[in-house]
Amino acid sequence: MSEGSGERAGERASGGGGEHRSGFACLVGRPNAGKSTLTNALVGQKVAITSSRPQTTRHTVRGIVHRPDAQLVLVDTPGLHRPRTLLGQRLNDLVHETLAEVDVVALCVPADERIGPGDRFIAEALAAAPRSTKVALVTKTDKVRPERVAEQLLAVSALGEELLGGFADVVPASAATGEQVDVVADVLLSHLPPGPRLYPDGELTDEPEQVMIAELVREAALEGVREEMPHSLAVVVEEVARRENGLLEVHVWLYVERESQKGIIIGRGGSRLKDVGTRARRSIEALLGERCHLDLRVKVAKDWQRDPKQLQRLGF
Repeated sequence: MSEGSGERAGERASGGGGEHRSGFACLVGRPNAGKSTLTNALVGQKVAITSSRPQTTRHTVRGIVHRPDAQLVLVDTPGLHRPRTLLGQRLNDLVHETLAEVDVVALCVPADERIGPGDRFIAEALAAAPRSTKVALVTKTDKVRPERVAEQLLAVSALGEELLGGFADVVPASAATGEQVDVVADVLLSHLPPGPRLYPDGELTDEPEQVMIAELVREAALEGVREEMPHSLAVVVEEVARRENGLLEVHVWLYVERESQKGIIIGRGGSRLKDVGTRARRSIEALLGERCHLDLRVKVAKDWQRDPKQLQRLGF
């Protein structure tokens, strides 16, 4: 379907003084398909961390979109992939559990990459979740020419016809420029059932503060490091306390799997860790709306991705 189908869905979502709609929508796709960036664009504020590296998301972050006649709760999941570690399997299990519970599932396919085995793998997984309505979102449309977007829309539609009997809607969008983001919201809202408001007005996420802080630190730590680091880095907030002078003190541990990775995170003379702390602190202060002191420490937890006990200790 083209942009027009999204506009018609928007009319269904907002038209005519009908019943209030509410429910959950899940964005799925292979790693780095733009799910977290689109979640943030739909909510209008950062609720999910983003990175140019795959497999950044480790939690299902809920972002809430408020409309006078509807409320959409977005569930941003880790990218579905063929797992090579126990952590990877647990992340996949998390996605499958989410698919079984939501009202709408949106398959995100980037416009600047050809459809491949990973997209087929995920589309096949969607077929095993019959409860939800399936839509497709062609993301990152700002990165390619319009004719390439049109080709991708046709390719995605064909994939849906082959494996799912067709998508309810197929919509192109760019979270980076904001183009069609409102149409994406309209489309997702149009497929929600009638229902009451699920969260108070103004609430944008239900993630605990400490989880958000840990994610912001991990996002800062992932910038500019080699590719294996996203899979090997875990962040745990040890303590959030208030000093006598009122300043918030945040103590955070960054766990890696090898000594060499510890050196990468810390950098020469601690320069890189200091830079990570500065960037993370700014994001945390924006989140909390107050100044804070951020204390970062790095520790090796050997092969934690494959160790059930360490995974549990690190929150997986």
